[in-house]
Amino acid sequence: MSKLKIAIQKSGRLNQDSLQILKDCGISIDNGKDQLKASANNFPLEIFYLRNGDIPQYLKDGVVDAAIIGENLLIEKGENIQFTEKLGFSKCKVSLAIPKGENYDGITYFQDKKIATSYPRTVQRFLTKNKLKAQLHIINGSVEIAPNIGLADGICDIVSSGSTLFKNNLKEVEVLLTSEAVLAVSPEIKNQQQEILNRLQFRIQSVLKARQSRYVLLNAPNEKLETIINILPGMRSPTVLPLAEEGWSSVHSVLNKNQFWEIIDELKNNGAEGILVCPIEKMVV
Repeated sequence: MSKLKIAIQKSGRLNQDSLQILKDCGISIDNGKDQLKASANNFPLEIFYLRNGDIPQYLKDGVVDAAIIGENLLIEKGENIQFTEKLGFSKCKVSLAIPKGENYDGITYFQDKKIATSYPRTVQRFLTKNKLKAQLHIINGSVEIAPNIGLADGICDIVSSGSTLFKNNLKEVEVLLTSEAVLAVSPEIKNQQQEILNRLQFRIQSVLKARQSRYVLLNAPNEKLETIINILPGMRSPTVLPLAEEGWSSVHSVLNKNQFWEIIDELKNNGAEGILVCPIEKMVV
């Protein structure tokens, strides 16, 4: 049977979240300690645990059919590699930062400066776009120490919480791009593997939709029912069931978690009672 070969980061911030989304998709993986390759028990999938920086080349060469990878790395090293889904985790920025004590009055600050980075192509595109020239020092790891040891005037690196910049007495001054984990596809993928990838992506979309949604159940007086139904967005329309108590109905619907509290407040103000909220495991639409 044909299998889809998918690469994930061997270790680091993407590893656990990548395995978790596959698990949430109902895929059981026997991943023993220090394995470089593992097969799923209940889905035609083979996982390759690779160094993050090597994954784009494996995709280009068709060694793997797909990968869960940071969009930032795909932009830096994966020219002409497309992604089919944003996965909503491992969000970060690729940013320029300089020492806190430096005055920053715009991007011309970097003219003829030295920049330490693990993202030379990304930085060079930024410099070229803004007609600037700078000297790039390519460093793999611990980029943030470069200004402190006199190697560079500034850095370009990924920023998540900003705590690493703070600890190294740096401040973010320009955001070159925003990034999150994506499902990338090899340009060499075969038809059979593409069909399996489509099935996997369908499962992923169901999981991601569920993560962004909440199931809500509430009791509503019938005289307020029309108003409450209009407040609830629902997937198509809310489910309404009569309660044993005359004059009341039970209303079931789905809310986007980002709109949740505002809608709940509005429901309460219009007579809704006994509001229950539940997480959703999967959501097939």
